[in-house]
Amino acid sequence: MISRVTFTLDCQDAEVLAGFWSDALGYSKQGPFGTYWMAVPPDSESPQWIVFQQVPESKTGKLRLHLDLHVERDLDAEVRRLEELGARRASAEVVETGPASWVVMSDPEGNEFCVVQP
Repeated sequence: MISRVTFTLDCQDAEVLAGFWSDALGYSKQGPFGTYWMAVPPDSESPQWIVFQQVPESKTGKLRLHLDLHVERDLDAEVRRLEELGARRASAEVVETGPASWVVMSDPEGNEFCVVQP
C-alpha cells in the first residue's frame, strides 16, 4: 500500500524554490539533504510533500505536470500575494470555464501553476 506520494521538481536553485513553495503553501522548508530541499506541510503526516532536486541544467520547455492551488475566495488577492513571493503571471487574463476561474502563473524558475477559485 502506498503511504505517500511526493512531487519532485528539478531546479537550478533548490533552496530558493523550496522557500518560495513553502511560503506559498504555508509549508516548512527543510534541508538541505545533499542536493535536495523539501517543502513539508504543517502536518508532516500529510501525503502532499514537494521535493526540490538541484540539477545543473535549466528548464527548457513546458512541464507536463503542474500544481493547482485552490482558494475559497478572492482570487485576485491570492495572485497578488504569490507575486509578492516571486511568482509571475503567465497570462494576463483570468480563465473562466464552467464553475471555476483561474490564473496561470509561474514560480521563480518559470514552472507553471494555476490559482483556481471554484
